[in-house]
Amino acid sequence: MLVLSRQRGESIIIDLGDGRIIEVVVVDIRGDKVRLGTNAPKDIPVHRKEVFLTIQREQRQAAEPAGEDASVPPMPPPDQSGGSQSVSSAAA
Repeated sequence: MLVLSRQRGESIIIDLGDGRIIEVVVVDIRGDKVRLGTNAPKDIPVHRKEVFLTIQREQRQAAEPAGEDASVPPMPPPDQSGGSQSVSSAAA
């Protein structure tokens, strides 16, 4: 995980490698909450992590056959360590 310190009004850039970028800006800091703004190409969805996980779960359930065997173990939960793709609000 990359951890960066940023102040209000500062940003980080995520280079998608194809000439497109995502910019994450520290908009405001109040106590233990950090407000982040994103500038991303319109074809790149940007979600809070809990929304993203809900979307993934619903898509997985919709893709399951109707009569799936109950003995098949469920998929393991996503990595909770934050991974290299998450932006930590504590980085402010």
